[in-house]
Amino acid sequence: MHFSVHKKIRLGFFIAFTVIVAASVFSYLVAKNLLDNAGRLNHAIEVSKRLEVITRQLKEAEAAIRGYGLTKDSSFLDPSMLERSNRIEKEYLLLRKITADNPVQQRHLDTLRRLLEIKYQQLKAGGENATQLKQSLSVKEGEKSMDLIDNKVRDMIRIEENLVQEKSELFHFFAVMWVPMIFISSLVAILIGIYSYITLTREFKLQLHIESRMKSYQRDLQQNISLLNKTNQELEQFAYVASHDLQEPLRKISTFSDRLQMKYKEQLPPDATQLIDRMVSAVSRMRVLINDLLIFSRAGRITPESITPVNMNKLLQEVLSDLEVTLEEKNVQVKYDQLPVIEGSDTSFHQLFQNLLANSIKFASPDRPLNINIHHQILTGKELGIAKESRGNEAFCRISLDDNGIGFEQAYAERIFLIFQRLHGISEYSGTGIGLAICKKIVDSHNGYIQAYSEPDKGATFVIILPLKQKPKTADHEND
Repeated sequence: MHFSVHKKIRLGFFIAFTVIVAASVFSYLVAKNLLDNAGRLNHAIEVSKRLEVITRQLKEAEAAIRGYGLTKDSSFLDPSMLERSNRIEKEYLLLRKITADNPVQQRHLDTLRRLLEIKYQQLKAGGENATQLKQSLSVKEGEKSMDLIDNKVRDMIRIEENLVQEKSELFHFFAVMWVPMIFISSLVAILIGIYSYITLTREFKLQLHIESRMKSYQRDLQQNISLLNKTNQELEQFAYVASHDLQEPLRKISTFSDRLQMKYKEQLPPDATQLIDRMVSAVSRMRVLINDLLIFSRAGRITPESITPVNMNKLLQEVLSDLEVTLEEKNVQVKYDQLPVIEGSDTSFHQLFQNLLANSIKFASPDRPLNINIHHQILTGKELGIAKESRGNEAFCRISLDDNGIGFEQAYAERIFLIFQRLHGISEYSGTGIGLAICKKIVDSHNGYIQAYSEPDKGATFVIILPLKQKPKTADHEND
C-alpha cells in the first residue's frame, strides 16, 4: 500500500504525539507517587513523633514518681500528675485526628486509650499523698502498663513503616520505568522529527521543481496560445478572403451562363442547355457551401463584451418568426416551455436554435405532420453527472428539442456533429453538412454540451446543456 507524503507525516506526528502523551501520563504517575510517598513518609514521621512524645511523657511521669519516692522531694512532682496526664491527652487527641483515615490505627488507638486511662489512674495513685506501699505498688503496676503501651506504640509505628514501604516500592517501580520511558519517547520524537525534516525538505525541493516546471509549461502554453490565436486569425482572414475571392469567379460563371442562355438559347442543342443548367446548379451549391464555411469559421466566436443575459423566450419567438413561412408551408407545430434567461451571445444562440429547427424541418417525415416540442430543466452539475468537480454546484439549463421526423441510427449520434458529415445523399436532402457542426461549435464556446438521441422513423431528440452563468475563461473551462 502506498502512502502519500502528507499521510506519512501525519502518521509520524500522531505516533510522536501518542508517545509524548504516554510519557506525560507516566511522568504524572511518577510525580503523583513521589508526592504520595513523601506525604506518607511525613504522615508516618508525624505519627511516630506523637507516639514518642506520649511514651516519653509517660516515662518522665514514672521517673518523677520514683524520684519522689526515693527523696521525698516534692519538686519531682512539678508539674503535677494531672497536668502531665492532660498533656498526654492532647497528644493522644492530635494522634487520633492524624490517623482518622486509617481504621486499623483507630482501633489501635482505642486500645491505647484504655491503656492510657489505666496509666492515668496509676500516676494519680503514685502522687504526693500516696503512702510508701501505694507508691511501690504503683511503680510495679506502671512498669507492666508501660510495657503494654510500648508494645502498642511499636505496633502502630510498624503499621506506618509498612505503609511507607509499600509506597516506596510502588514509587521505585515507576521510577525504574520512568527513565527508559522518557528516553524512548525522546528518541522516537527525535527520529520522527528528523524523518519529518528530511521528508519536508525533499517535498519542498520537489515542490520548487514542480513550480519551476509549471512556470516553464505556462510560458510554453502562453506561447502556444498566442501562436494559436495568431493562426486562428490568419485562418479567419484566409477564410474571409477566400470566400470573397471565390465568390467573384462564381458570379462570373453565373453571369456568363445567363448571357449564354439568353443569347444562344435557341441555337443550343437540348443536351447543351441541360449541361448549362447543371453548371448553374453546381455554382449555386458552391456559393451556399462557401457562405456556410464562412459562417462556420465565425460561429462560436464570443468575447466577454458579447456575453449578456439572453431572454431565451424572446429569442425563440424571433427564430420562429424568421422561419414562419417555412413552418406554415410544412404545417409544422412548435410547442415550447417558458425558457429561462441564460448568459451568452444573443447572435450565437439565435443561430443555434435556427439551425436545430431547420434541421428538424428538413428531416420531417412525409407520412405525418411535424411536431416539435421544446422543454427545459434547471439542474446542477452533480445532477447532470458532469465529471468536473469544480462544476458540481454550477446551475445548468437542460433544453431538449424533440421532433417526430425520420430520425437516424443512434450509432451516428456523434458523427452528425462533424463538419461535412451527411447521413443522406444530396439528391435526397439538400444542405452542406455544416449546420449541426456550427451548433456544436456554439455550444462548446459557451462551456456547454450537446447530444443527440434517435431511432429510425421515430424522430430525434437534441439535448443542449448550457450554464446559466458564464464564468471567466480558465484552464478548467478550457479543458471541458
